[in-house]
Amino acid sequence: MRERTLKRIFCVILSGMLLLTGMAGCARRTSGDSTEEPISATAVLLDTVVSITLYDSSDESLLEGCMDLIKHYEELFSRTIATSDIARLNSGETDTVSPETAELILQGLMYGDISEGRFDITIGAVSSLWDFSSGGGSVPPAGLIEEALKHVDYRGVRVEGTRVTFEDPETMLDLGAIAKGFIADRLKEYLVSNGVGSAVINLGGNTMCIGEKPGGKPFRIGIQYPFKETGELIAVLEISDMSVVSSGSYERYFVSGGVSYHHILDPSTGYSVSSGLCAVTIICSSSMQADALSTICFILGEKDALSLIDSLDGVWCILIRDDMSMVFSEGAEAFVSK
Repeated sequence: MRERTLKRIFCVILSGMLLLTGMAGCARRTSGDSTEEPISATAVLLDTVVSITLYDSSDESLLEGCMDLIKHYEELFSRTIATSDIARLNSGETDTVSPETAELILQGLMYGDISEGRFDITIGAVSSLWDFSSGGGSVPPAGLIEEALKHVDYRGVRVEGTRVTFEDPETMLDLGAIAKGFIADRLKEYLVSNGVGSAVINLGGNTMCIGEKPGGKPFRIGIQYPFKETGELIAVLEISDMSVVSSGSYERYFVSGGVSYHHILDPSTGYSVSSGLCAVTIICSSSMQADALSTICFILGEKDALSLIDSLDGVWCILIRDDMSMVFSEGAEAFVSK
């Protein structure tokens, strides 16, 4: 089961990477009489496969700088690294964090307000009971979930400068639904500040496109066909200078008693969300916004998700129902490659 889980994760991620690799082979950069291939780096970080591809720079140090930044943020935001800001907050070891962690927590609280609590970064008390990574997960006892839910309420978190306090000492933060988006945005800032105008940042289901391909063509980003272990794509998007983030019940899950349980948990019940959707893809300029909205929309379900996205400027969504049919917010279908 463990091997099957890992295979599924790598197939989902590598399908998009293979698409990008295919693009890299034909998107050469010409300068004077020389023609240069894009440069890229790949690593296993953030519990996934991450890759950075630069199309208009041959500076390898920028790739190293990106990987160092990812490691830096992982060491701040991870719930499972004992020395991270989040782990130390959750254990009561400290109430002082880095400015980056304080900013991320504030953003998480903001999305809690926007979603009226459907997005809740204090879900850690519940998510820590579930195991969606080992391949041998089981449903936690109902009593434990009921007790953990008593400590889920983002409104009890206070941030003053770099000091973070909890009204409930049993509060546990889990920033997994927003951290990769925050990191992708910071990576874009870093690359752009160093003169990069054409690049793709892939943080495993979270893709940030900087500019467009050399020659003025959009990047082609694949949307994974849910539950297909071969990396089959259900659609391909043409994207320029925007982020594409997908969340779904196919990413991390296990089956128990004939029921599938996945990692997107409902803060009101403590169990996996059942909304009639199996995947949500958000397209917008901010990867952090896309990250948060992909989770919020998954929890809301089709009708309310479309209503929310259509009320926002510069944000689009593609929803995949449990029957694998797709529905688009206003204008979203224009991104799909014909």
